[in-house]
Amino acid sequence: MTTVTIPEWSAKGLLPPINPVQPASAERSPYLVDLLDVVMRFATSAERRRVLLGLLDYRAALHNAGLVDGFQWLDGSFMEQVERLENRAPRDVDVVTFVNVPDDFAPSDDDLAALNHDAVKEQFLVDSYLVELNLLPADNLVRKSAYWYSMWSHRRNQDWKGYLQIDLNPIHDKEARSYLIRVDNAGAWS
Repeated sequence: MTTVTIPEWSAKGLLPPINPVQPASAERSPYLVDLLDVVMRFATSAERRRVLLGLLDYRAALHNAGLVDGFQWLDGSFMEQVERLENRAPRDVDVVTFVNVPDDFAPSDDDLAALNHDAVKEQFLVDSYLVELNLLPADNLVRKSAYWYSMWSHRRNQDWKGYLQIDLNPIHDKEARSYLIRVDNAGAWS
């Protein structure tokens, strides 16, 4: 998997939707990045670290349910300089999980809680949505992808912006969680 560096904020406090130096290049939103890079880049305040911990816990719940093959798009005010733009901390992170559901998927009641939008938002601070890659006809998948892209490629004021894509595979989750624990042990959680 080839990933890119998370772009710097634009003058508007947003991730740029495209590479402004090479606007026709393939380097554009959603930017394929590593989970650890997301944690390192956005763990800049206690509020952001709480949301990131919730994201990692949400991912763990999906993994425990057997959902490990796919990717996630990350967006919302968490992916903006909302502290500067709206004078507030981000309250959650918006996540669409595109997942290949295993043929033998038999979720327990606890596993089902990780698929419930309202429960996930309350417990994990994740505004979650799920798209089952292997259960949709191709035209429906294209429509759902276009819907999320068009929803997330701009703010409500119509400023164009970018967002991120991370792999759903749990291989980097332990390292990302360890980073947050190190930040916590350094006394930076206040």
